[in-house]
Amino acid sequence: MTYNVLFPKLGISLKINPIAFTIGFVHVHWYGIIIALGFSLAFFYVSKRSRDFVIKEIEIEKFTIITSVVSIISARIYYVLFYPGDFYFKNPHKIFFISEGGIAIYGAVFGGLLTLCVLSKLNNKNLGSVLDLMSLGVLIGQTIGRWGNFINQEAFGDHTELPWGMLSENTFGDTVHPCFFYESLGCFACFVFLHFYSLNRKYKPGKIFFLYMLIYGLMRIFIEQLRTDSLLIPYTSIKVSQLVGALMSIISLLALFTKYYQIEK
Repeated sequence: MTYNVLFPKLGISLKINPIAFTIGFVHVHWYGIIIALGFSLAFFYVSKRSRDFVIKEIEIEKFTIITSVVSIISARIYYVLFYPGDFYFKNPHKIFFISEGGIAIYGAVFGGLLTLCVLSKLNNKNLGSVLDLMSLGVLIGQTIGRWGNFINQEAFGDHTELPWGMLSENTFGDTVHPCFFYESLGCFACFVFLHFYSLNRKYKPGKIFFLYMLIYGLMRIFIEQLRTDSLLIPYTSIKVSQLVGALMSIISLLALFTKYYQIEK
């Protein structure tokens, strides 16, 4: 399906086909290409910065490959578990169609965090330094990856009269908040801030990670308030991402003020 995407007040009109090209019977989706691009740039960045965090580049390669595989799987599992209704129960084969969209960043974060904890322990690495570096890489992946939602015309909000209101077949004739863009822009700003902050050698390992968790958690609380396609806790109207974002923010604040602020003061 080709989407006719309009930004009426900006005078922008686009035709977007989620399928980039076809090889035989195999459709290669832009979503997968964008995710791969985000991964590649994130990997390039963490490899170049590995020495700053006292981690060997070859260790980064191993950590990144293993963590990425686990993160993709956990992100998909998270999405499927909280997807409303019984769609995946009735269509279990669709669980494997990740190229069509449907992964949750929180699932990736939790799966990746657990994996990094195990890998750091097994390789005698400082967990705080590993999490700091990987957080910066994750932000790059998130900044780029959210554009996959634009291609699939998902992750948008409710009605808006703002100049950048977006209209397509999936918005059902209404101009809506392009929430994917809000998150992409927010992640980029967070990356720039934490990148330059990480150049300061005086902070305690782990602080970058908790700053990332705090900023991203608060950002998702705001963005999810706008979204109309949020995953909900079963049998409630509570948005999963808002609840998780709030918990992330609270935990991060406690860690920053008790473990880091007192030490660096």
